[in-house]
Amino acid sequence: MKSPEAILVIVQRSNGDVFLSSPLIERLHTKFPKAKIDMLVNRDTLAAAKLLPYINDIFTYDYTWKKEGVAKRFKEELSLIKKLFGSYDLAINLTTSDRSVLYARLFSKFAISCVEPQKVKSWWKRALLSRFFEYSSNMHIVEHNTVPLKLLGFDTKDREVRAFVKESAEKELQKLGFDTKKEFIIFHPSAQYDYKIYPKHLRERLLEMLSSLDIEIVVTGGPGQIDMRISDELPQFSNVKNLIGKTSLDGFVALCAASKGYIGMDTLNMHIAAALDKEVFAIFGPTLPQIWSPWCNSLHRGTKESVPLQKYGNITIFQADMECVACGKAGCDDRHGRSDCLYAIEPETIFKEVEAWLKKSA
Repeated sequence: MKSPEAILVIVQRSNGDVFLSSPLIERLHTKFPKAKIDMLVNRDTLAAAKLLPYINDIFTYDYTWKKEGVAKRFKEELSLIKKLFGSYDLAINLTTSDRSVLYARLFSKFAISCVEPQKVKSWWKRALLSRFFEYSSNMHIVEHNTVPLKLLGFDTKDREVRAFVKESAEKELQKLGFDTKKEFIIFHPSAQYDYKIYPKHLRERLLEMLSSLDIEIVVTGGPGQIDMRISDELPQFSNVKNLIGKTSLDGFVALCAASKGYIGMDTLNMHIAAALDKEVFAIFGPTLPQIWSPWCNSLHRGTKESVPLQKYGNITIFQADMECVACGKAGCDDRHGRSDCLYAIEPETIFKEVEAWLKKSA
């Protein structure tokens, strides 16, 4: 393949998948500095895509057609295909979905995509694609997202995930009146789904203990329904500042960059904190750490283990001491219900690690 002039990266999954495609995008920019790099993502992950450097245009797919009917879906699909058909020299798709594979093939002359390992499901995708790689549940998402580089003959050593502070985000914090020169730690209790959230009574006990530390605790979260519910439930402590719903995602990046560390759930914000090389204390429920653990830039890796307490580089992960952990399900019922494992992580365990780190860093 000749040096491409236009590249499309397709990530039609969650915020974390989009953000953790950054090592792929940065290597593509390094190898093809004159190429225009665009992205295609789901509309609800647009904010995460906007965090990434070297992206020219971002195209979105909107699932609201499910509420408005098949006619809306057909109209949107047709519009996107007309706009992007044959526009790229190279397309890289990081998921196995039928739609995204077809997009990669339709939009580019040279299409690389992830496919299901079962050939009975993916035989037609393998036949359509220029190159393909199989999905593996034992591979960290950063490693998975950079497999296409290997297929292009490029080195994938020393992969790093980076986040960058925008000038507009710094101004956002100034308007908010927040003093970023003062030392503080971020506590992020929310996540996209309820089954990933630390229970209310344990969260309150942890926050009470954290408030006793000689450093301000800043609670963060977005404007979503789950975040605002947590905000309403938040107890009042003199050393705790509630900023839930008061910053944009860009604003969170700027806030996190100014912080001393991150305590909270395994969500996009956790990955941002790790990308900024902050000390990260991550509370994991059923999520598989071998895929979604925070990426340590200094060690160029995540973790392959599920253990109650583990540390690597600037990362500390807390999990329940249960045989079923981690299961990878959406709650114990796999239907976004309660995750028993999150009820088995003691706040005292988390607090002791944070306290010990603060004393050591002082």
